[in-house]
Amino acid sequence: MHPVNIAVIGGSGLYNLDNLEIVEEVYPNTPWGYPSSKILIGKIPSGLRIAFLARHGARHQFSPSEVPARANIAALKSLGVKLIIAFSAVGSLQEELEPTHFVLPDQIIDRTKGIRPSTYFEGEGIIGHASLAEPFCPPAAEIIAKYSELVENLTVHQKKLLICMEGPAFSTRAESNLYRSWGGGVINMSALPEAKLAREAEIAYQMVCMSTDYDCWRESEEAVTADAVMKTMVTNAGNAKKLLLAILEPLEKAIEEGIITKGIAGGMKFGIMTPPELCKSDKLHYILPEYFTKNQ
Repeated sequence: MHPVNIAVIGGSGLYNLDNLEIVEEVYPNTPWGYPSSKILIGKIPSGLRIAFLARHGARHQFSPSEVPARANIAALKSLGVKLIIAFSAVGSLQEELEPTHFVLPDQIIDRTKGIRPSTYFEGEGIIGHASLAEPFCPPAAEIIAKYSELVENLTVHQKKLLICMEGPAFSTRAESNLYRSWGGGVINMSALPEAKLAREAEIAYQMVCMSTDYDCWRESEEAVTADAVMKTMVTNAGNAKKLLLAILEPLEKAIEEGIITKGIAGGMKFGIMTPPELCKSDKLHYILPEYFTKNQ
């Protein structure tokens, strides 16, 4: 099995990449269990290989709070992944972010309830602090925005604030208006802990948000329903697949030139506060072999 540099995590409505040739399937058993689905290794016509993982499972069986995020990120790291492009269905909190528009967020506010395992540095006798001032990958966002112009009828917005809520229920109107008052651009249920875990594993991470609705702040319209969201998802999934074909090669080139990984690779070196030899198991060696030796 050859390493792949880029992984795609598919969110609600994006469960496969039927415009890629699938050459391999892997299902790693990580120290945190199995990922939410088999990881498909596919290639585009140029021969470039990528990994694809369905966040909620191939049949959408995992709720946002049940997604085995630690296993997902660890499994991708085991394949050599250096950049994750994570797609997610989102609600829009701003008029200009229309349904079917894509949004590249640059910041997150965490509104989850602390019930999701969100770090690898727990229960191992090791303290590690990841820098999350910039939770996404600006170089990747710039490339995605630039090459999105090749996709007909696709509008992409940059540098928006993402609110990550617990779910699976949608927001109340009061909550939706609160998030708008904070400057929120879009709202979803899955950016965290993915972004945090990717940073701990020294993987660059950029979310591509696919707007499906206006949440429920627009009182002049019917409140968001799952039925309405599903209809828009069909259009969004088609555009996501077209976008990927446009951006994969430029992103691969940026990885090879060190543009994507700058500040990410090696980023945990000085964040690990405890002597690594005190680690209780081999778990951290699985994602950070540069710092943790495998116990014999």
